[in-house]
Amino acid sequence: MAKHIAVGVTGSIAAYKACELVRLFSKEGYEVSVVMTAAAARFVTPLTFRTLSRNPVCTGLFDDVGEWIPDHISIADRCDALVIAPCTANVLAKLAHGLADDALTATALACVKPLILAPAMNVNMWEHPATQANLAVLKSRGAVVVEPGEGGLACGTTGRGRMPEPLEIFNATCAVLASARN
Repeated sequence: MAKHIAVGVTGSIAAYKACELVRLFSKEGYEVSVVMTAAAARFVTPLTFRTLSRNPVCTGLFDDVGEWIPDHISIADRCDALVIAPCTANVLAKLAHGLADDALTATALACVKPLILAPAMNVNMWEHPATQANLAVLKSRGAVVVEPGEGGLACGTTGRGRMPEPLEIFNATCAVLASARN
C-alpha cells in the first residue's frame, strides 16, 4: 500500500515551490492530499494541486465532502506524515499554540503522524524571538524542521528565510518515514 503524504500549503510566494514538492511525491508513488489556507489559494489555485496530486484539495473546514467525516479529520487519520511547505510565521505560531481556525491548522492539530515543517518568511520574521520560541516549542513536540535557505528573498532583502528546495523537503520526509518504520 502506498504511503500517504498530506501537504499543507500556506500563504507565501513560495507556495509555487509546493507544486514541485507535490509532483515529486506523486512521481514516487505516494498518495498525496493537499490542504491549503485561504491565503495560499491567492498564490496557487486548488486546481493546480488537484491536477498534480490527482486528489481533491481541502481548502476549508466546511468544504462539502463525499464522506461523513470532515476532510481535515480524514486526511489527518489517513496520512503517514504531514508536510507544511511553505510554513509561514503565522502558521508556525498557530501550530505552537494549538490554534485550529482553518482546515490546515485543524488537520495539524488532529494529526498524530510525523510533522515536517519547511519555513518560508522574511529574514527579520525568521530571526524574531517569537518565531524562534515557536520553533523551539514545535521541535520539543517532535516536529522536524527543514531549515530555510539563505539568499535573496521575495521582499527584496537578503538573508535566511527562503523555503528549502522541494527535493530537500522530499528527502527529509522520506528519511522521517524510513526512521518511523524502524
